[in-house]
Amino acid sequence: MIATQGFSMTTQPLLHSLPLFPLGTVLFPGGLLPLRIFEVRYLDMIGKCRKADAPFGVVSLTSGSEVRKAGADAESFAAIGTLATIREFESPQSGLLQIECIGTQRFRVRSNELQKHGLWVAEVEAVNDDVALEIPDDLRHTSTALQRLVGTLEERRRAQGGSVRLPIAEPYRFDDCGWVANRWCELVPMQLELRQRLMELDSPLMRLELVSDLLARTGITE
Repeated sequence: MIATQGFSMTTQPLLHSLPLFPLGTVLFPGGLLPLRIFEVRYLDMIGKCRKADAPFGVVSLTSGSEVRKAGADAESFAAIGTLATIREFESPQSGLLQIECIGTQRFRVRSNELQKHGLWVAEVEAVNDDVALEIPDDLRHTSTALQRLVGTLEERRRAQGGSVRLPIAEPYRFDDCGWVANRWCELVPMQLELRQRLMELDSPLMRLELVSDLLARTGITE
């Protein structure tokens, strides 16, 4: 296991033997990811990550499936993923884990290896975090619409006694281009390949501009 408590890729840009979790989704920095785990390879991985307070890498599948099946296509995945740290952990029964993770930093896979028990490990390097950038006036509607949505969800949660989980984690950063763009990328239905391309963009402003076009086409910000 590669990480220790307080580990940061900003101070150590190369990670060796980072365990990977290829999934049919894209994890964005600051995004929430609930997982229900029952495969032995991942039960062991998550147990070790939790014990060491270490992250694992979430990468988007380009072929194959999340669960290993006889005769299925071999797993392959995108070259850029996101570190996930475990923030909730529950084991309701033997052989089953329910966890919630939050995305932290993006990374680029430099090399990878499939171990004999089916777990992918990789050498990765950090991808720079989004630059903090205030939302320009012509894109302010994207933030306003997101604030309205979060407000509606919070009201619903209160009405149900706090039992409804919000899909967005605090702290809210409604004035930041990258944060608002990332949250809409998680919420708006789109093809997996497009979501991956948006996550990989270096420019948070460009990501938000593209998200604004998507919102307009779906009628969300009309």
